[in-house]
Formats: sequence, structure tokens, C-alpha cells
Amino acid sequence: MQQVSDTFVCEYEVKRSTFTSYLLPYSRFESTLTALKKEHPKASHIVWAYRILNAYGQITENSTDDGEPKGCAGNPTLAQMRGYDLIESALITVRYFGGIKLGTGGMVRAYSSAAKAVITSAQMTPFEKREPYTMEVAYALLKRYEHFLQTHAIEIGARTFEADRVVWRLQLTQEERRRLEAFRASLL
Repeated sequence: MQQVSDTFVCEYEVKRSTFTSYLLPYSRFESTLTALKKEHPKASHIVWAYRILNAYGQITENSTDDGEPKGCAGNPTLAQMRGYDLIESALITVRYFGGIKLGTGGMVRAYSSAAKAVITSAQMTPFEKREPYTMEVAYALLKRYEHFLQTHAIEIGARTFEADRVVWRLQLTQEERRRLEAFRASLL
């Protein structure tokens, strides 16, 4: 499985209709979709699809045709994501109608090609499952932990500052967890 860690944009045109596709991490899906709807109020359609892992490690996917004929927009987009084995990712396509009808087959090809164009232009990384991890850190060691996390590019999650300690909630891969626990053991 693969994922993206940044947003990638690609434009595709067929019979004067323009299809601008955005491939992004699922964590940015809602905010990006809202922003695109505000940015493109005159767009004919804003089609999206996503694939994520649920809490049980199962792939969950969804898509919408946004008013296009059923199965002509969201399904081809989702099929491209499946074909490239994308996970924890979303793909949004903004369509401006060019005045020439594409027909159902033409729309399937257009949305599929737009999705493929942005996927092939994207830089992907292998997917690594992240597990929740909670740790308590004494204030005296706070700077050491912050330095360790920044040095190892571990994203700092939520922190709760209590009277005598800081409680960290992180999302870690198995390798990150192994390194962090080795670091913690070295401080004892």
C-alpha cells in the first residue's frame, strides 16, 4: 500500500471541459473539500473519493458523483486509487463544463484519466500503520524529549500539561515506537 504526505494538483482537459484533480492525505480531506467549494462556486461538479483504514485495520472507501450520472465520476476515481493501492488518501476533482457533452463513457474516461494524471505525478511513500501511543514525561526531561522527537521527525501530537508532568499522545509506526522506547530506557 502507498500513501501521499503532501497535496498534488494536476489539470486535465477534454472537449473544453477542464478537470482539476487534487490528491492529498486523508487528514486534509474535509478542510480541502470545503475550501475548494468556496474557491470554485461556479464549478459544474466537485467529485471526490477516499480510501482509509478503519480502527479494525479494514479498508474503508467512499466516493460521490456530485450530480454526474451514477457511476460515471466517483467510481472511476476510486478505481484508479485502488489500482495504485492508495490508502489514507483522498482525491478530489473539480470539473468545469466546456459546453460539449461527453456521454457516460466519455465521462468515465475523463474522470479516470484526470485521477490517473494526478496519481502518476504524485510522490508516494510506502504506507506504515500508526498506532496510538501515550507517555508521561517529567518537566525536567521535556526539552530532551522534544529534541528527540524533532530529530527523528516524529509528529508531536496532543500534549496535556499537568502539575508534575506532561502527557503526550502520539501516533507512531512500529519503528518509531521501538526508537522512542529505546530512548526512554536510556534516560532511566
